[in-house]
Amino acid sequence: MNTFRALIWLFGLVCCCIALSHIAIGPSVIPGSIPVNATMDSEDRFYATLFLGFGAAMIWCSRDLAARRGAFGALLLIFFLGGIARLVSWAAVGPPDALFVFLGALELILPPLFWLLNERLAQGRKSGDS
Repeated sequence: MNTFRALIWLFGLVCCCIALSHIAIGPSVIPGSIPVNATMDSEDRFYATLFLGFGAAMIWCSRDLAARRGAFGALLLIFFLGGIARLVSWAAVGPPDALFVFLGALELILPPLFWLLNERLAQGRKSGDS
C-alpha cells in the first residue's frame, strides 16, 4: 500500500511540476509548439493552474486513499477524459507530437489501472479488518 501511495504522490508531483513549467515559461515549454499569440498564452497558463490543482489534489488523496476514495476516483475520471479529449483533437486536426501520443496513451491507461489497484488494495484492507 505504501508503494502505491508513493506512486500516486509522485504522479501528483509530476503534474504539479508540468503545470508550474507552463505557468512560468508558457506554451513554449510544449515540445513541437510554435509561437502563440497573447490569447493562447493566457489560455495555456490558465489551464496550467487547473492542472496544478489536479496534481495537488492527487497528492492530497495519496495521503489517505481509503478515506478519499471518491475524490481519487473523480480525479482519475478527469484524467481519463483528458485522454479522450486528445483523441478528439487527433481526429479533428491530426496527430500531435510523438510525446503527446505517448501522454495520451498514459491518460487512457493509467486511470483504469490506478482505480483497479486502489480497489484491490481496499478489498485487502477490508479482508484484513475481519
